[in-house]
Amino acid sequence: MSESLLLRLSPRDLASGRPYAERDERPPAWHDELALGLWHGGVRPALRMMGGRAASARRVVAMTRSHQAEMAQLDDAQLRQRAAALRHELRRSRFGAAATAAFFALVREVAGRVLGKRHYDSQVHAGWLLLHGALVEMATGEGKTFAATLPVCAAALVGLPVHVVTVNDYLAARDAEAMAPLYAFFGLRCGAIVHELTREERRLVYAGEIAYCSNKELTFDYLRDRTALGDRASPLHRALAQAVAPAGTPTPTVLRGLAFAIVDEADSVFIDEARTPLILSATVPGSENAALVGWALAFAATLRPGEDFEIERALMRVRLSELGRERVDAALEDGAMLPPEATRRGCAEAVTQALSARWLYHRDQQYVVVEGKVQIVDESTGRVMADRAWERGLHQAIEAKEGLAATGERVTLARITYQRFFRRYLRLAGMSGTATEVAAEIGRVYGLPVWRVPLHRPSQARRAAPRCLRDGEARWSAVVDSVRRHAIEQGRPVLVGTRTVLASEQLSLRLAAAGIDHVVLNAKHDRDEAQIVARAGAPGTVTVATNMAGRGTDIQLGAGVAERGGMHVILTEYHESARIDRQLFGRAARQGDPGSGEALVSADDELFRVHAPRLSRFLLRLHAARGELPTALLWLLRRVAQASSEARSRGARTASLKHDRRLAAMLSFSGRGE
Repeated sequence: MSESLLLRLSPRDLASGRPYAERDERPPAWHDELALGLWHGGVRPALRMMGGRAASARRVVAMTRSHQAEMAQLDDAQLRQRAAALRHELRRSRFGAAATAAFFALVREVAGRVLGKRHYDSQVHAGWLLLHGALVEMATGEGKTFAATLPVCAAALVGLPVHVVTVNDYLAARDAEAMAPLYAFFGLRCGAIVHELTREERRLVYAGEIAYCSNKELTFDYLRDRTALGDRASPLHRALAQAVAPAGTPTPTVLRGLAFAIVDEADSVFIDEARTPLILSATVPGSENAALVGWALAFAATLRPGEDFEIERALMRVRLSELGRERVDAALEDGAMLPPEATRRGCAEAVTQALSARWLYHRDQQYVVVEGKVQIVDESTGRVMADRAWERGLHQAIEAKEGLAATGERVTLARITYQRFFRRYLRLAGMSGTATEVAAEIGRVYGLPVWRVPLHRPSQARRAAPRCLRDGEARWSAVVDSVRRHAIEQGRPVLVGTRTVLASEQLSLRLAAAGIDHVVLNAKHDRDEAQIVARAGAPGTVTVATNMAGRGTDIQLGAGVAERGGMHVILTEYHESARIDRQLFGRAARQGDPGSGEALVSADDELFRVHAPRLSRFLLRLHAARGELPTALLWLLRRVAQASSEARSRGARTASLKHDRRLAAMLSFSGRGE
């Protein structure tokens, strides 16, 4: 179904669920992918520097301002009448500049009356780009959530079901509740999809014009729909079934289709979380493989690294050597402690997963144990990924390593990658504070151009020169000194970012020993995330947070903080992506507020050891006596390590997408793509 056809559908057609709006997925040929890569990686950035879409956005901003006095003179009833008139113009012109500018001015006026705040020009700029299918980069704190209400109102008013996608349930519920009065003014229904809702309750929310939801909940609802449809999941089967179904027949799906989505924190969803597919699974009893998992874990403890197996930390995998496989075969022939149904392939797979659990996956780094359960931690956000489990027996191996009861292995019912899922939207847009670094990949995979929106106020951010200490102990000492200087002596709020739960707790012990009061925000305390982050701007407050915990929640500076220099951010370890480093520093100096940041890292950090081992060892030997690497050499080490890490991650995403497409092609004969 094309966008033009979608805009000609009546709201009644869309509300009935017929037809199911979704773009047919046709993977581009290799030469098309090459052309897209060149276009988004080189040609489009050059055109962006010359003007183009940014110039049209500036014109729309100026036109919106020109309607401001006119809209201010209308009462509420007249504003609703004007919105009804503009609705037809928006549909007829397919969101043309003149109609959109007038409608944006109307929404801006309504927001001032209903919510008590008005859209900045920079937010109008972003709203125009979002409405026309772009990924906009807005600096942290520039009000992405509020900016999205402009295109959401415009699209929902003409009858498009709109999904506003966030990174967790809390943000979805918060934003839906905060913006609901604005949507209600126009008669638009808005709801939030959260984990606790039943399938029928989800159907009611999606039946409204606007649904706020997390990327995980939305994608799993789509997979459940595909599973419920069974062999009728293809567009042809679905169209035939809807054509012959009597009027009023209940639909087995909860979604009305994939018409228009605006994805907040789009770099996190499109890039960081796109390395592994979303898998809808059922759990089989864990006792069936418990004996094999227990044997494999004990057997793995007898194997020798470098001889029986190789550890590839950069790729997070273990490979058995020929000698290791021979030892597995010998154990299988011996049969001691093995279940009778064990096979050579099953034993090798179980041993490989046991080795991974033992050598690659560590408590309070890749996972935490909460209430007797292993819960995966998203390394890019520091948040617990509830109801997620590793597949192929890895989760059970980690549970056995921790001495926990096995939860049972997962059997795949349906799967899809974020790359394939979001490409199915007829109209897709995104928002992020950091996207230019991955603009080429986002353009090639999702077809979205990346545009940077100008700041509402000039930035007052100050950044100290980064320091690379000899080892972790020296780094933590420098961090404690910096916290004492900024929080205790200057009375400024301090946010310290760590990569893992373990690192946050190690720092917490050192701060406590130094007598510095602080709060810790990590995957073990994420229930209080919003409250902790909301208080993080108070004078003298010290907050230790893993990665981007609290992302999406605004930090308001307390009284007198701006006069003292604003918030100070300390990065304690570079991340695998420079985007995440930039996000962390973006927590300070928001919307023209003062703020500062510094990086205090260690030469033996995991990023350097795993992704630039030779260079880091050489530089350590070269400057062993000095104790710190010069800034220029630290810059080189960081660039090499992060480039290597991002290349591997990009390769993993590409491999995951290709594998998902191959599976879809294999199943296509049955009419199912998942």
